[in-house]
Parts: sequence; structure tokens; C-alpha cells
Amino acid sequence: MRTIKRAENSGFCFGVRQALNRTEEQLAISNGKTIYTCGPLIHNRFVTDDLERRGVKIIDGLYQLVEGDTVIVRSHGEPEHFLGEATRRGIHVVDATCPFVGKIHSLVNMAHGQGYQVVIIGDRSHPEVLGISGWCQDTAMIVATAQEAAEIKEDNLFVVCQTTIRKELLDEIVDVFESLGKKMIVQNTICHATRERQNGCVKLAGESEAMVIIGGRDSSNTRKLFEISKNYCKNSYFVEKIEDLPLQQLSKYNKIGVAAGASTPECVIKEVIATMSENITEMNMQDLMEDIEKSLRLPRVGETVNGKVHQVTDKEIIVNMGCKKDGIIPKEEVTLEGDQKLTDLFNEGDEIQAKVIKTDDGDGGILLSKKKLEVNEHWGEIVEAFENKSIINVKVVKQVNGGVIAAYKEVTGFIPMSQLSDRFVEKADDFMGQDMDVKITRVDQKRNRAVFSHKVVMAEEKQKKMEAIWNSLNVDDVVEGTVMRFTDYGAFIDLGGIDGLLHISEISWGKLRHPQEVLQIGDTVKVKILSMNQEKGKISLGLKQTQPEPWSIINEKYQAGEIVEGRVVQIKEYGAFIELEPGLDGLVHISEVANKRVTNIAEELEIGQTVAAKILEIDTERKRISLSIKQAMDTDEPMDDADDYQDDEE
Repeated sequence: MRTIKRAENSGFCFGVRQALNRTEEQLAISNGKTIYTCGPLIHNRFVTDDLERRGVKIIDGLYQLVEGDTVIVRSHGEPEHFLGEATRRGIHVVDATCPFVGKIHSLVNMAHGQGYQVVIIGDRSHPEVLGISGWCQDTAMIVATAQEAAEIKEDNLFVVCQTTIRKELLDEIVDVFESLGKKMIVQNTICHATRERQNGCVKLAGESEAMVIIGGRDSSNTRKLFEISKNYCKNSYFVEKIEDLPLQQLSKYNKIGVAAGASTPECVIKEVIATMSENITEMNMQDLMEDIEKSLRLPRVGETVNGKVHQVTDKEIIVNMGCKKDGIIPKEEVTLEGDQKLTDLFNEGDEIQAKVIKTDDGDGGILLSKKKLEVNEHWGEIVEAFENKSIINVKVVKQVNGGVIAAYKEVTGFIPMSQLSDRFVEKADDFMGQDMDVKITRVDQKRNRAVFSHKVVMAEEKQKKMEAIWNSLNVDDVVEGTVMRFTDYGAFIDLGGIDGLLHISEISWGKLRHPQEVLQIGDTVKVKILSMNQEKGKISLGLKQTQPEPWSIINEKYQAGEIVEGRVVQIKEYGAFIELEPGLDGLVHISEVANKRVTNIAEELEIGQTVAAKILEIDTERKRISLSIKQAMDTDEPMDDADDYQDDEE
């Protein structure tokens, strides 16, 4: 008998649940205004994608916010300077830092003030660790292994640890410090929920033939659960989404354990368990059903039975089926042609086959039908569709445990809950009475059983749509798209169902520090397709290529001798660079800055300042523009002797 058992303390921890609850509270009062989180609220794309659709946007830093915006501090916490900067800039902070993490902040802040060298045991790139270090002015030493601990020269240590590390790692590193004779204070700051979750995983892994660990690939605590599980159960599998489930491998085992990380929603855990139950145990359930059927003394409605004709009249056929009740086939349940009678077709002792349509006809008999056997023709259509992998249309008629029953003409089949849609379905109420296209995934005509999938059809339709979009695109095409989200290195553009990357270097002919200097979420832009890789699903886009390269048309827009306006973008000892337009800079030599001797350009100009300048020369071959501010000035003041500058240069 196959069992699927869930480890104790799986799923959301207190800190994650608190962060989500506070986010829900902000959504409820936001009146449609966007709420922000610095980094993903939790390490689970299922949750963060849902929050993004509802108005919670992930940002990289406070520089992306303005006064009055609301930012939620996730359970990992943030450095002390983050909160200070937010207050100075008038940004509303909702602090959802996990209480256990907040306690560590207080501990390291106090220890740093008392002169201790703070040591954090954990992943130096993890946001929780970075946040902790920010509460001791980023002076903490971060170690992840005993070898790194052995290299620490400092003494008088104050040791804390990331809340999700293994207790064994803490003990191992403390042993190293003790062997080196370090003076230290050790604070075991591993979250008790983490310890309980890991202990539950250890216990279950030791009892199971296979383990399934559910959680995000970016989740530190889930990765540690997987490492623990592998130590106690070699058949351990990491699952982020339903498609990752290795159902074929899992079908080999009878005792399967399930554990989940602190950022894994309850609905995802239930969906994984339900999918395994439906798919892995289906054959076992069918065998069990067959055994039950065999144990019944009477045939059931819908069953095809064999028997011998006991008696024939003009109104009915009485059939001996070898059980306590006789079968009755009324004249109406037999196909007769013209003036045919039942006595013309059947005789006493004939072997006969029929289908049960009622287990009690009111007189103690079992009502049978020959006409219903014509459903075999429909079964033939089912088998043909299964072999050809073609689509049929069915109607959902009944809810059953684990799914629904759907009818194709006179044939019914089972649709598991996980195959009703390409999203998670908890209840099938909304599907009752619906017609839907399905593919047949399993046929057992002897048992009158078929399994259908609507999810497969939806996936194929989606794939066809994606292929159609890919086929409609070509390198060098200029297409229209919508700005969906930003990263430091560029923007992702929706091209009608497929995202393309617009790298920051391809946005403008000038230099940008961030894509938001030019673009905003929701902008409609025309971009050029630079390269495509359908196998990897990647498209590279260019925005600046839809506009002429400034140097290619410079002679059409600028001439030597004319006065132009530009912005100071760079200051050097020998002069200043003025941006006339993105991708087109000109140099004002120090001798051309003012009608006086200038020794420090920074005293005359500042970055970002808009100035008027005269074009002295355009060198298209070397792509250089010489400018003069002083010659653009409307003044009668005498100019300093240019020889002074010549002497300085020599």
C-alpha cells in the first residue's frame, strides 16, 4: 500500500506569514497605488508573481522610489541605513522583519557598540546576512565554512548565525574558534521553526523510501532541507513546481515523504501531494476497484454482462447471468427492424451479451439493454483518438473524489483535478456542465475506463500560440512592445506573449545609469530585433537602432559656427564635455570656458548644467566636436591672452 506522508512544520514560517499578512493589509488600503518591496518578498515565484499582478512591485533599491511611496521590509530585514534613508526621503516603511531576525539586529548593534568583532555564520550573499551586517556598520566578518573560520585572526568575537543554517555548521565553526583559543560570546540565533522543520525532515527522510522537497530554487532554507534529506534518504527530489515532479521515478516507491521550505504556500504543497496521489496511485486504485467489483454478488449499472437466454416472449428476454437475480431485456432495449419480433431473433439457451441499465426493474430483476452495447462504437472512436493523439469534446457531468467524470457520447471518462486546467484547481464546481476539449491519456476498454486531460490541450494551444509568435518575428524587424519590468542591466519588453530583453546599452545612443531614465513600466515602444534564439527562448532587442546614429546625420543638424545648447556631463582638468544629444558629446577646452583665465573648471561649470556653446569644428572622421562657451557669450569684455593657455599646455 503506497503512502504519502507530510513532514511536520512544513510550509510558511511565522516570519513569512507575517510579511504576507502585512502586505495584504497594505493592498487593502492602497486604493490601487503600487506598493514596493526591496527584492522578492519571499523566495517563491508562485507568490511573488501573484503579488505583482495585484500591485506589489519588486525594486532594487530606494533610489527607485519617491516621497510618499510605500515600501515593505521583507522578513529578511534591511540594514540600519536603509531605514534611515527611507525616513529622510519621506518614504513610508512597513517593517515586516521577522522577529527572530530583528532580535539579531539588536544583538549585533549592541555588540558592535561594546567593541566586539561581530562574526556572522551564513551565506554572505543572502539578504538576511547583508541586513544583519548593516546593523554593525558592515564591519561583520561572514563565514560559511570551518576553513573560513580558521582564517580569522581577530579575537573577542561575538558570534551569531543566519536563522536558516544547520545547527551542525554552527557547532563545527564554534569548535574551530575554541581550538584557536578565541575569546567569544556565541548566540545560537537559528530560528526554532527552522530547527523544527529540519528535525521533521530528518525524521521523515529516515522513514521514507523517497523524499520530495518543495520550495523555490532561490530559497536558502529549502536548499538546506534538500541537503538534509539527501543525507537520510538518497532518493530525494527538489521540486519547485508541479512540472518538476518525477512521477515515473516516484511510482517505484511505496513510502514517500514530503517536506517544504518556509516560503512554500500551502496550496502548492497540497497540489504536489494531490498530483502524486492522482497519478502515482491511480493503477493501485483501479486494481482495488476491480477487486471490489469482483467481490460484489450482483453486476452494477453500466457493466456489460454475459448470460444465457432463459425465456423469450414478445415483450422481453429473460437472461440467466449466474447470480441471484435474472436479467430482463425489454423489447424497447433491442434494435428490431420492420415487423421483427424478439422470438424471431432469440431462442432459449442462446448466449447473449447486454449492458446493465438498472439493478432492480421493480419486480426483482436486473434491467438490461442490447442497445447500450452500441456504445462500443463510441469506444472505438475513443481508442482511435487515443492512438492518433487527437482532440475530442466532452461534457463534465459529475464530481468524484480526486476529479470529475466527463461524457463523450455514451462513453464516460475520468479527468483528474490536476488535468482540468493549467492552473491549480481546488474545487471542480466551476467546471460542472462545461464542454471542453480534451486529449485521452489512458484507455482500458476492458474495464470501460478512460482518462482525459484538458490541461494537455491548453498546453498545446499555448505552445502553438508561442510558435506562431516566434514564426512571425525575424531579425531586423521593427516591432511594437510594452515595457513590463526593469533590471539594472535592461528592460523586458512584451512582444505579444513573448518577452524580449532590451539591454541598457541598446536603449540610447548616450550612456544611461538605469533604464528608467528613458522608459517607464507600461510604455509602448518600437524596438528592433537584434537576435533570436528560439531554443533558449531569448530575444535581444534594440531601441536606439530605430533612430539614426547621431554621427551619421551630424552634418544635417550641426554646422561649425552655430550656437547650440547642451548639458555638462563630464569635467576634466583640460576641459568639459557637453552632451548636445544622447550619443553626441563635444569638448570645451579650458581655454574656451570663459573670457578670463580659468585654472579650475569646476569653479565655472558643474555636472548637469545647461550651457550655450559655439561649434568651432566638427571632425567626422575622428568623431570629435570642438566647442567654445566664451565665444557664445554675448559680452564685450576683453579676452585674456590665449598665450597664457599655450604656456600652460607647454
